[in-house]
Amino acid sequence: MSESPKKYIYYSITASIVTLVLKFWAWHITDSVGLLSDAMETLVNLSAGLFALAALTLAMKPADHAHTYGHGKAEYFSSGAEGMLILIAAIGIVYASIERFISPSIPSNLLTGLLLALLSSAVNFVTAKIMLKGAKIHDSITLEADAKHLLTDVWTSIGLVLGLGVMLFTPPSWAILDPIIAIIMALNIIFTGFYLIKKSYSGLMDNTLPKSELSLIDKSIRKCAGEEILYHGLRTRKAGSQRFIDFHLLLPGKSTIASSHTLCSEIEVCIKDELKNCHVTIHVEPEEDKSSYDCEETGGLCGSILRSNNE
Repeated sequence: MSESPKKYIYYSITASIVTLVLKFWAWHITDSVGLLSDAMETLVNLSAGLFALAALTLAMKPADHAHTYGHGKAEYFSSGAEGMLILIAAIGIVYASIERFISPSIPSNLLTGLLLALLSSAVNFVTAKIMLKGAKIHDSITLEADAKHLLTDVWTSIGLVLGLGVMLFTPPSWAILDPIIAIIMALNIIFTGFYLIKKSYSGLMDNTLPKSELSLIDKSIRKCAGEEILYHGLRTRKAGSQRFIDFHLLLPGKSTIASSHTLCSEIEVCIKDELKNCHVTIHVEPEEDKSSYDCEETGGLCGSILRSNNE
């Protein structure tokens, strides 16, 4: 893979700086708490981009004697930190909104401010689409989290513009609409923050791969070893873009070391053809030995999940 995933983070940081200037300019000329909430989220975007750059730089380091599984989990720290920053920004928005509830006021130069907000949304939208493409290419949770955060910023900004746009055609008594919209935006931001924290937590806790990927692993094993092959103790996890897979394969006791090794190598290649960035470990056991059946059932975790998925 020739290109570095870090280049997409540079796009994000550049877009955040541009939109930060536009949105704080919009807030400065309007004194709208709604536009302030939009600007606060962009400030979080910039901080998150810097976190993501540091995390990707660490995650891309090769394995060493102190980190034999590599540094891929660093990406989950970035995702969790971004979620926490979003929640902090939401609290700040709510605080500012409560003050505006107490002392409502009509924003000034509203049309200009809304146009600036729309321009910044266009910048974020283009950047997010580019980053989502990069996240798919590099299978990076950091790029995905940052891109989805930018898209959230886009939709909340559009909602803000539509909501505040109403105030261009309404009497001063509608000034209360400004803090109401800001509160709605804060709630949406909170939802995004919890989503990122949950995803980060799942990665750090070594959640198993999704059912769709387990199905591909099962298909690969049976393609190489036959439909009736027995295996169990399947364990999977993901660290950043790296997938770790291990299981026990039951073969006839008369199988030679060479033939067993050849079959395992074929299975590894087959799995790696289906899933990117895989590290596969296979433990061979004699099928005639009762001690080989040391799991709840042959097929183990994968068999249980696949059956529940088909029922």
